[in-house]
Amino acid sequence: MSRKNGLPFRADHVGSLLRPQYLLEAREKRSQQKISAEELRKIEDQSIREAVRIQEDIGLRGITDGEHRRTFFHIDFLEHLEGVSIEGGISVQFHSAKGNVNFAPPRLKIVSKLRHTHDIQRKDFEFLKSVTGQVPKVCIPSPTMAHFRGGREAIDKHTYPDLELFFEDLAQCYRDELSSLASAGCTYVQLDDTNLAYLCDPALRQGAVDRGDDPNELPRIYARLINAAIKERPDTMTIAIHLCRGNFKSAWVAEGGYEPVAEIMFNELDVDAFFLEYDDERSGDFAPLRFVPKDKTIVLGLITTKSSDLESKDDLKKRVEEAAQYVPLEQLCLSPQCGFSSTVDGNQISFDEQAAKLRLTAETALDIWGEL
Repeated sequence: MSRKNGLPFRADHVGSLLRPQYLLEAREKRSQQKISAEELRKIEDQSIREAVRIQEDIGLRGITDGEHRRTFFHIDFLEHLEGVSIEGGISVQFHSAKGNVNFAPPRLKIVSKLRHTHDIQRKDFEFLKSVTGQVPKVCIPSPTMAHFRGGREAIDKHTYPDLELFFEDLAQCYRDELSSLASAGCTYVQLDDTNLAYLCDPALRQGAVDRGDDPNELPRIYARLINAAIKERPDTMTIAIHLCRGNFKSAWVAEGGYEPVAEIMFNELDVDAFFLEYDDERSGDFAPLRFVPKDKTIVLGLITTKSSDLESKDDLKKRVEEAAQYVPLEQLCLSPQCGFSSTVDGNQISFDEQAAKLRLTAETALDIWGEL
């Protein structure tokens, strides 16, 4: 049995969901100081209840809050760590079927010693747990998100003359947070990681070289970091990692198959499961799955969240069969390729189309495995 504690579920999803218009309007009012933080949270509570009901009605067993309390999938978490400063933006060119999209997410810098000074996700998890009868899943950014975008230059050299000290403190912050979640009863955590997938793209690998990093060594460095971050998790907690190639208004950043990182990633990372994007040719073929060991689960992200086009159930089944040539069917699950709203903006897809994608995931998984 490769699925630890029965997780991930045969039909699962990456986490973020479209925000309703009333929530977007409330967030704008909060930014203008027209409503209080408490008033915004009550509105978030309402939208999360609705998101939970949508997931449960479809039949999903792993339930998220849709990241409805966040603006960005990563910044909203990492800015809670002492020593992290958010300033300016990093200009990134995203690509889509309709052309390029320019985006400048906030720049993260390490300005002093990293410390976990308070619970970050516990209150949000406890609310989610209180409104679902299924398994609540918490999605947090991978610790690599505090390093890859800026590299050495984004980390204060007086505080951290040796990067190993930075990685040690960062891992400790995550151990503290996971301990907090575990004590609240959390059994399912997903780390969202763009960087391992970015290292599959030749242009982004060159960018790492330009910053002074070795793209061949970074997967090993990141495996050690993530392992250190999760090493004290209890046996009752399943840890999955989602590899993302960028997700903003239906656009992406990276392209390229998993071959450059696969052997290290699958065999040196101590996570229980991998959510892998496989919705189109950008992700390459299934051959890198030959490196997957018997104790890991692969969640095939075959259903795109970037367009409204609904995949054929028969085509999805064929693709699962293709993947099963490299990994036994017992070790496979199915999901959409990414979240529907990694930032507050959301992808260019409607609520009904989002529900149809999730329903297709559940129905296809039920046909293949006879269970969800």
